[in-house]
Amino acid sequence: MSVEELLAIVQGHIAIDERERESLRVFRDTVVGLASPCSEEADPVHVTASALVVAQRGTVLHLHKRLNIWLQPGGHIEAGETPPVAALREATEETGLTVSHPADGPLFFHLDVHPGPRGHTHLDLRYLLVADGAHDPAPAPGESQHVRWFSWGEAAEVADAGLAGALVRARELTTRHI
Repeated sequence: MSVEELLAIVQGHIAIDERERESLRVFRDTVVGLASPCSEEADPVHVTASALVVAQRGTVLHLHKRLNIWLQPGGHIEAGETPPVAALREATEETGLTVSHPADGPLFFHLDVHPGPRGHTHLDLRYLLVADGAHDPAPAPGESQHVRWFSWGEAAEVADAGLAGALVRARELTTRHI
């Protein structure tokens, strides 16, 4: 994706808290200097995509294998992918659930800039994904097997600072999109 396309995703986005406001500032200031903004090989600072998978029963989090914290599914954007496609692929791989974007299309709703594994910095675009909630996660081999549904209260209790605002916004959006 081009820098212009990435900036268009966040254009007009209203941050939920001070952390997200700062992340938006860093994203806008940083992405313009990246030759291949979605490539993890091109620069240790790169754009990633993740998703809050939601249903009436709450949201799905997994215990990250390297960071050892509960996070939403997500990861690197592969060549030829857009951020919403990458978020969908990563959520499917990491949860084993059938997930989809809301009926009216991909919904970017949160941004967080944070340290990633191996000294990288992730400029993470977050999307809302919907699951039916009837099934428990069953991630593929090689993915973290510590993945489960959390009630909104449980998710808030285990969330790190970078996920807290996303959970609040996702919970609000869930009432409109499922």
